[in-house]
Amino acid sequence: MRIAIFHDYIGAIGGGEKLVLTLARGLGADVITTDVDADSIAKMGFGDVNIISLGSTVKLPPLKQISASFRFAMCDFSKEYDFFIFSGNWAHFAAKRHGPNLLYCQSAPIRPFYDLYDVFLQRQSFFKSILFRIWVIFYRRIYEYYLAHVCKIIANSASTQKRMKNYLDRKSTIIYPPIDISIFRFEGYGDFWLSVNRLYPEKRVELQIEAFRKLPHERLLIVGGYAKGDHASPYASNIQNNLSENVILLGTITEKELINLYARCKGFIITSILEDFGMAPVEAMASGKAVVGMNEGGCMETVINGSTGYLVNADVNEIVDAVQLISRDPSRFKDKCIEQARKFDVGRFLNDMINEIGFDAKY
Repeated sequence: MRIAIFHDYIGAIGGGEKLVLTLARGLGADVITTDVDADSIAKMGFGDVNIISLGSTVKLPPLKQISASFRFAMCDFSKEYDFFIFSGNWAHFAAKRHGPNLLYCQSAPIRPFYDLYDVFLQRQSFFKSILFRIWVIFYRRIYEYYLAHVCKIIANSASTQKRMKNYLDRKSTIIYPPIDISIFRFEGYGDFWLSVNRLYPEKRVELQIEAFRKLPHERLLIVGGYAKGDHASPYASNIQNNLSENVILLGTITEKELINLYARCKGFIITSILEDFGMAPVEAMASGKAVVGMNEGGCMETVINGSTGYLVNADVNEIVDAVQLISRDPSRFKDKCIEQARKFDVGRFLNDMINEIGFDAKY
């Protein structure tokens, strides 16, 4: 069976991109996308995956999103493949011409249009807020039109599944994202904490910085960047200009470097707004490290409060308390963390996806 995976864009590498590339490698599928950053792909160790580029998008929101969705809506690979998988917010605009298909929802429905609408609106200037409202009213209808051509929906978590049902009345099956447990290891507890996320407003990185500003004897290393032309540019610049002395931005690094950081960090922190799933916390637990996560969204499905870390509210003081609790004796979380991470291994993910597609083979 010839399979193609459509994904919005592969610029800055995050959990979504790692999932798509892992799935493509596991299924022997091609990836069709925009804004291909070959260097980032190589850094993540996926240089062997065949990627077909639809070209570049306009590097100015929302023209970036509009140009990406237009490229997917206009492309035609219907005669070259037998099955199609969509991932991202705009790739399913290809669904009308490409079937049978399924949509793997990593962050859906598109959150600025629905549950995070007010959050994004509040961050706009008066003039931009007017344009944002107009864009959402117009483009939400188009988004839903193309979504109607999706045959089957897979959600990456119960949170995503609930949103798809509440906002669009679409049923879905949950298949948790893949974590290649075998590549992670434990080396010890260094003198730093780790955070892995794009510098996006919805990641609330400012909470991490303010928490560690109150923890002068701790250090935080933040891995991740942002793609040029997306909504995150002003936010990322503000983060870069307001760092605490004990917080270091590392930007995009190689997979090998990231694994080394997981192996040696003292603990892991994630502060996203209603994180859809969150692969990075599971990667940290696979390395034997406890997680300070939010008591909301995907963290509630991966982190066991008091056993593999702590779930706290989006409050700087609560984050500080949790970091201090783990730092006193991080080793007591190790075995439970590794045990919990095994539940999300890549083999389980591929088998579940194969069953949904209808393969006869098993991985």
